[in-house]
Amino acid sequence: MHQSKMDFFCKLGYGKQDICKVLENLGQEALEDDVLKELIRMGSKPQALENQAQPSQLKLVARGSCSTAPGLKWLGEDESDSSDSLRPIVIDGSNVAMSHGNKEVFSCWGIQLAVDWFRERGHTYIKVFVPLWRKEPSRQDSPIADQHILAELEKQSILVYTPSRKVKGKRVVCYDDRYIVKVAYEKDGVIVSNDHYRDLQNENPEWKWFIEQRLLMYSFVSNRFMPPDDPLGRHGPTLSNFLSKKPVLPEKKWQPCPYGKKCTYGNKCKFYHPEKQHQAQLSVADELRAKKKVPLALGKEEERCQCSP
Repeated sequence: MHQSKMDFFCKLGYGKQDICKVLENLGQEALEDDVLKELIRMGSKPQALENQAQPSQLKLVARGSCSTAPGLKWLGEDESDSSDSLRPIVIDGSNVAMSHGNKEVFSCWGIQLAVDWFRERGHTYIKVFVPLWRKEPSRQDSPIADQHILAELEKQSILVYTPSRKVKGKRVVCYDDRYIVKVAYEKDGVIVSNDHYRDLQNENPEWKWFIEQRLLMYSFVSNRFMPPDDPLGRHGPTLSNFLSKKPVLPEKKWQPCPYGKKCTYGNKCKFYHPEKQHQAQLSVADELRAKKKVPLALGKEEERCQCSP
């Protein structure tokens, strides 16, 4: 058990000396969450974070912004991730698998379908979180289908198991939702789940805003993973803009005026007039004044011509 904890936190990038100190203070049976909190409290940082550029080069960026300023990198992040125009994807593996299995079977194929969908769009950072006990053989009370997919995704460094263990025959499971929201928040990415994480929203106001703005829901239609085209509602961004770090604003399309040439609004009309495209649009009053001045001017010229002889 001690060695498994050492391996787990070493993979996260923490030094062995810091891990040993924490385990000596808390005991060998301490939960992973408690060990992680103690490491953070001690000021210990993963080696991947310590090897970054000098602090003077780092910039504070507001959460949820579309800025591409250099920031802290997570473990396993390549150079291509920082320059990628697409947001990181964090998938709630349990939610996706149970949804594909009609809430009766943990369908690993559903996870594969979701991963393939984001891969085809060009996303390079994709992480799937699944509890460790899903590695156990399938049982009647918790059936699992296509379990070999989990091993394949783990080899590709896409799937991450959240810690769990057994104490006196009882399974002790870490809260995997906390891992999902925390990683997505730190990476400024997108959470793929149909869960609303209300308990975590109440726990942290920053997480509340993030979950509301970055939660991507989905449906399975005939083994096809389908997120909505309007993730934040009818008046929100499109799916492409939602998944992009730099949203692309649509070109403004002018709607033709329903009254056409009979329109009496002049330059105050908000609709498009093709006949006035190359003309300075005048208001109705200005047009009447212009028409009134022309005949008056012509009349005065005629009078001058008659008086001149």
